[in-house]
Amino acid sequence: MKSRLAVIAAALIVVLASTLVLAQRGRGRNFGRGMYSGRPARYATADDFKGGFQFCRVVFRQGNGDGAGWNVDWPRADINLSIRLSELTRTPVVMDEANEPETLLVNLSSPEIFRCPFLMITEPGGAYLDDQEAKNLHDYLLKGGFLWADDYWGDYAWDYWEAMLRKALPSATYPIVEIPRDHVIFHQVLNAAEVPQIPGIGYWDGANRTWERPGTEHDRFAAVYDDKGRIMVLMTFNTDFGDSYERETENPLYFQKFSVPGYAFGINTIIYALTH
Repeated sequence: MKSRLAVIAAALIVVLASTLVLAQRGRGRNFGRGMYSGRPARYATADDFKGGFQFCRVVFRQGNGDGAGWNVDWPRADINLSIRLSELTRTPVVMDEANEPETLLVNLSSPEIFRCPFLMITEPGGAYLDDQEAKNLHDYLLKGGFLWADDYWGDYAWDYWEAMLRKALPSATYPIVEIPRDHVIFHQVLNAAEVPQIPGIGYWDGANRTWERPGTEHDRFAAVYDDKGRIMVLMTFNTDFGDSYERETENPLYFQKFSVPGYAFGINTIIYALTH
């Protein structure tokens, strides 16, 4: 399995090198339109779902927690992870006319979330969920849906997100538990058991620091399971997978150290969500 990850890493490095060359010529996927691209922010409708995999990102209102908003890392993280999924697995990813993945924005109160087998929410430490959103999320998860909450740091953000999540999944029935590194989600396609804590690229010192603020030196992988043992909610806390996708071309060392294992875990997570 380690040799397979090495092959994937080598493939990603080749792809990165090609991307950087194209970027210098103004033709790279991650360049030309800028880091955040010109993609408009609009909610998905039923007509936007095309049958293949489409990355669905949760749009939320900002509460009194600790977070920078739903659109952190959007849309490049969503696009880049979808690109790597299409390149490194046989998953049919829906592409637009420019041969770029079609990604979607959804609100938790919308019926469109039931068309998404996979949802991602970033900076959930600042997300506010009203009663309707919480009910819809509860129904979505119990019907087989999957939510990945990523990139929230510190105890206050953890407590705030847990309080919002508890509107949908009461703690007495759905406890939050740590995910052991031998869980299938770390090995679904690639061996990602040794994935490191991932800092936002702006916080990384180029050496040993991988945390973004005091008190966040240790990451956590936690989950809420259904009664059959399936992960419904994945929580990657004190770590920033989104930046490992969004900022993949900005620093080759950051790419090798964080993006390669970040993609391995992200691909595992999506395949887990699609197959469980």
